[in-house]
Amino acid sequence: MTAVAVDYAVDGPPDGPPVVLSGSLGSDLRMWEPQIAALTGAGYRVVRYDHRGHGRSPVPTGPYSLADLGADVLALLDRLDIRRPHFVGLSLGGMVGMWVAQYAPHRLHTLTLACTSAELGPPSGWADRAALVRAEGTQAIAVAAVQRWFTPQWRAAHPERTRDYESMVAATPAEGYASCCAAIETMDIAARLSTISAPTLVISGADDPATPPPHGQRIADAIRPARFETISPAAHLANAELPGTINDLILGHLKENP
Repeated sequence: MTAVAVDYAVDGPPDGPPVVLSGSLGSDLRMWEPQIAALTGAGYRVVRYDHRGHGRSPVPTGPYSLADLGADVLALLDRLDIRRPHFVGLSLGGMVGMWVAQYAPHRLHTLTLACTSAELGPPSGWADRAALVRAEGTQAIAVAAVQRWFTPQWRAAHPERTRDYESMVAATPAEGYASCCAAIETMDIAARLSTISAPTLVISGADDPATPPPHGQRIADAIRPARFETISPAAHLANAELPGTINDLILGHLKENP
């Protein structure tokens, strides 16, 4: 478990309470643009980063584990001299957040988990997707990924943005994407959910085909204290499909736990 120096961006006042945003498989830190103005406008220092193998971060040879991705986050916090941030993770980012909350609980102030799961099987499906990407590249799965990310209505109303997200997935290095598939395939965090002590908000998109609401409900039921919210209409990248709703929920959670 050797951490890599991931690429990151920082917005907002230098002395604001820190909020770390951790994104989805196949995305880069641009996926959080719908949250920046709301969070920085409320006085928070916002840190976005690219998972290893994604965006502008290094692409070490895989496979990766969730522990590897969690170690990268902890190393980033140390680089930025951040002791206990608020952590917001969506999809793979939420899985990383749960790992950090279980194995380094002293490093988190609050936890927000959006459109994620603690156990996302079958494992063979992730192995198959990794094999496809290694053979044909991420362009082979880009359109299907974005179909899971957004409802048909949103995609029809935003064709240019839909193409931008497809390009984002297709630009992800094949080794990085496939190796992060392995992290999801092998993750083992469900049994330890009850050990999470950070105040937790869990958000599910009502129309999310990748991590439907029962996955979020399971997480919230296992963590005490935790609050569960379902929002609609929203699929997997609910932060982009319903940014106002997501922003209000995140800010409410942060302000309840200053």
